[in-house]
Amino acid sequence: MTNQLQYNTEREHLIIPEYGRHMQKMINHATTRETKEERNKLAKSIIAVMGNMQPHLRDVPDFQHKLWDQLFIMSDFKLDCDSPYDKPIREVLEARPEPLRYPQNFPKYRFYGNNIKTMIDIANTWEDGDMKDALVFTIANHMKKCFLNWNKDTVEDYVIFNHLYELSQGKIDLKNSNESLSDSVSLMKSKRKFSNNNYTKKNKHNNNRNRKRY
Repeated sequence: MTNQLQYNTEREHLIIPEYGRHMQKMINHATTRETKEERNKLAKSIIAVMGNMQPHLRDVPDFQHKLWDQLFIMSDFKLDCDSPYDKPIREVLEARPEPLRYPQNFPKYRFYGNNIKTMIDIANTWEDGDMKDALVFTIANHMKKCFLNWNKDTVEDYVIFNHLYELSQGKIDLKNSNESLSDSVSLMKSKRKFSNNNYTKKNKHNNNRNRKRY
């Protein structure tokens, strides 16, 4: 009796395990029938059983189309019967999509991030005026803040202006500007203030969770 036991690892691989092994055997049996009339009859009966196994999908559009596609897939595309829908093609189903082309950016100053280059390119498209000047100095201040995140020491404005000139390919020149950027202490203080606010809110939320309610 022990020799007659069968383990799932020794049985045939289930193409769609959700339908179970008995359904797979029914489809294999239908594939071996000689006449097409008998295969058509068995295929319709199998589709009815498959539909009964998923009654919550009966009102879903194209549900019958899905069942017929699964029938042919579970038969390994060997079942020759009439279908009310176009039969699926193995090559189309097994075709792999083309790999996505991820942007490969290798900026010279990585501590600024990739978004800085996008902001600079947008600023270059604006017409000269107060709006563009405000945007350019906003970008420069953000660059200074990113620089301080990477290097905690203070940084002179002319360093930021030189980097901005280089990243903009010479289109944005603030080297001779009389205006100064925000000081390092203010930029770092705003960052610490934001971090402390998040920490306070988090602790307040945790304290409320531990508070007794009557």
